[in-house]
Amino acid sequence: MTVPPAVELAGLKVTLGGAPILAGVGLSIGRGEWVTVIGPNGAGKSTLLRVAGGLLAPTEGTVSLLGTPIGRLRRRDRARIVATVAQSPVVPAGMAVVDYVLLGRTPYIPPLGRESAADVAVAYDVLDRLDLAGFADRPLATLSGGERQRVFLARALAQGAPLLLLDEPTSALDIGHQQEVLELVDELRADHGLTVLATMHDLSVAGEYADRLVLMAGGRVVADGPPRAVLTDELLATHYHARVRVIDGEHGPLVVPIRAPR
Repeated sequence: MTVPPAVELAGLKVTLGGAPILAGVGLSIGRGEWVTVIGPNGAGKSTLLRVAGGLLAPTEGTVSLLGTPIGRLRRRDRARIVATVAQSPVVPAGMAVVDYVLLGRTPYIPPLGRESAADVAVAYDVLDRLDLAGFADRPLATLSGGERQRVFLARALAQGAPLLLLDEPTSALDIGHQQEVLELVDELRADHGLTVLATMHDLSVAGEYADRLVLMAGGRVVADGPPRAVLTDELLATHYHARVRVIDGEHGPLVVPIRAPR
C-alpha cells in the first residue's frame, strides 16, 4: 500500500485584494523530508506556508495533510498534525515564556482541563534544548528578538506535530543560535520522522539543511530539486536579479554575492 505524502498541494491559486499571489502551485512533500522554499520578496513563499497549514483558504486548488484533505480536519486534529512558526507571531501581553510554550500542548488538553505534568515536562525539555530554560519565568515581551524567535520555535516543537512549517525561522538569530535551532530541527527529523516545510532568505543555509529546494517567483514554482540543481548562477541571476557566484561546499552549495564592477 502506497503511503500518502505528508503534504500534497495541487493547483493552488490565491488572490488577495484582487492581486494574484499564487498561480497554479503544485507541490508534494514526502514524510520525513525537509523542503525549503526560496525566492525573491513577493514570490508567494509565506502565503504558500499559510495555505499548507490551513491558516488561509486557497481561491482554487486542494491541500492534503498525511493523505487527508485539510477541509475534513477539525481545528484540534489539524493542530496535532501541523505546527507553524510564523514570521511575526502575536505576543500575548504579560505572558511568561513557559506559559507561551505550553500553548503548544493545547491540542492534547481536554476542554476546560489543565495541562498535565507530562505537558509541563515537554515544555521544559524543549526550553532546555533551545537554551531557554533560564528565561522560563520571564515575560515573553521582555526578551530580545532572537530570544523570542527561539521561544516561538519552542512552542511549535512542544506541539509534537509530525509536520513543521517554518517561515524564516532564523531571521532574527545570530549565527550560533541559527545553527543550534536548525541542528535541533534536523535531529528531531532524524529521530522522529519530522517533516519540515520552511522558507528562508539565506540561500547557503537553505541549501545546507534541505533535501530539496523549491524556487518561487511571481507566485509560481520555477525550479524544484536538490540544492545543487536549484542554486545555480543562472537561476539566481534570472529570478533574484543578483550577481552571485555559487561555490560547491562540503554540505551544499555556497552562494557568494559579487560586487558590480566599477
